[in-house]
Amino acid sequence: MKRLPARFFCSANGTEPVRNWLKTLDREDCRIIGSDIKDVEFSFPIGLPLCRQLSGYKDLWEVRSKITGAKIARIIFYISNGEMILLHGFIKKSQKTPKKEIELAVKRKKEHEQHDR
Repeated sequence: MKRLPARFFCSANGTEPVRNWLKTLDREDCRIIGSDIKDVEFSFPIGLPLCRQLSGYKDLWEVRSKITGAKIARIIFYISNGEMILLHGFIKKSQKTPKKEIELAVKRKKEHEQHDR
C-alpha cells in the first residue's frame, strides 16, 4: 500500500511539466527516477540519501536520483491531501540547488493550491 501516492502537477493549460521532462530523458534515467519516486511513495517518510526536505522551505521536498553518466536528477514535490505533487524535475549541475529551480517549484505549488481549492 502506498503511503504517499505520487501525482503530476498539472498546469492551468493542461500540461504536466514533470511528465514532459521525464519523456525527454533516456529510458534508463527515466527508469531510475521512476523507481526512486516509487520508493518514496511506499516508504515515506524516508530520509537521505533518497529524499529530504529542502532547506529553508518547510513544505518542499526533493527526490534525489543518481542517474547514468554520474549525473544527478532532482524532483521537487510537496504534499497535498495525502499525495506527493511532483512540481518540477531537473538535472542538477552544481552543489547547491539553483534558486530558479526552487522558485519555479514554488510558483507551481501556488498554482496547484489555488486550483485545488
